[in-house]
Amino acid sequence: MTSVLIRPLAAADEAEWRRLWTGYLRFYETTVPEEVYATTFARLLSGADNEYRGLIAEADGQPIGLVHFLFHRHCWRVENVCYLQDLYADPDVRGTGVGRKLIEAVYAEADAAGCPTVYWMTQEFNATARTLYDRIAAVTPFIKYQRKP
Repeated sequence: MTSVLIRPLAAADEAEWRRLWTGYLRFYETTVPEEVYATTFARLLSGADNEYRGLIAEADGQPIGLVHFLFHRHCWRVENVCYLQDLYADPDVRGTGVGRKLIEAVYAEADAAGCPTVYWMTQEFNATARTLYDRIAAVTPFIKYQRKP
């Protein structure tokens, strides 16, 4: 693989973004309706404050990975913080540094926005990703809770 370019998501990326995000959702054994695809993509492109943003990783002009992130308020800080929600690299490029480059690009976006903290979650069983995360971030003692249906 040649060098990897990380760039903002663009309207022309919709088909490849859908392919990548579908792969991400499949990894977590879930699906979303068309309305969620359309709404999420529109939000990612909106550029509005406190709205999700997206970056694409490309090699040889072909999208090979994505990341979604959000700047938001935090009651313990004056500055916003950054939540990295979705990170995905095509299976055939995993282990080549694409995931790291996407995370580092989010770190750079957070630094440029004055956000001192970038955080994310992953499932405990995601050992491959956790190997990367353990090298570039600190695991916290927090446990996620979610409202019961």
